[in-house]
Amino acid sequence: MRHGNKNNNLSRTASHRKALLMNLGCQLITYKRITTTLAKAKTLRTYIEPLITKTKATESKESIMHNHRIVFSYLNDKAAVKELFTVVAPKVADRPGGYTRIIKLGARIGDNAEMAMIELVDFNEIYGNSISEAGETVKKTRRAGKKKVAGTTEETTESTEVSTEATAENTTETTSDDAETETTEA
Repeated sequence: MRHGNKNNNLSRTASHRKALLMNLGCQLITYKRITTTLAKAKTLRTYIEPLITKTKATESKESIMHNHRIVFSYLNDKAAVKELFTVVAPKVADRPGGYTRIIKLGARIGDNAEMAMIELVDFNEIYGNSISEAGETVKKTRRAGKKKVAGTTEETTESTEVSTEATAENTTETTSDDAETETTEA
């Protein structure tokens, strides 16, 4: 019985599972995005996010060194640990958690396994740039807007008059075109 066993064993022994997650974690840190099965991606998320959180503790030199050693014991790759502390840590410093994103990709052709892409959130150019640009350009406030100066209201009324004249011309043209098509059909 599996009472109280929340972790997914991935049908592997403990040493095999540890090696698998170690390799997947190193690849995720190195390439910032990997494609794997959904079950492995969900398990990798619980494995890698506490390691990324450890990069934030920078109170003293001893704590930084201690966290380097702890993370190295989980990853066993000097290049990945260096990448994590020098490249990934500054980008996630202000994020309170949720460093990874899992996107489902559908079923694999060979064995119909559910595939997913797991990526580091702060390194995605598609989502990150659009959110920051939208946040800078759009300002939402609950205050009432300032009243317009009399000169600007006159300009707006003139532009609305011009636009209503243009729409009236367009509607008359379309009605005359419709009448012509009806006469040709009859």
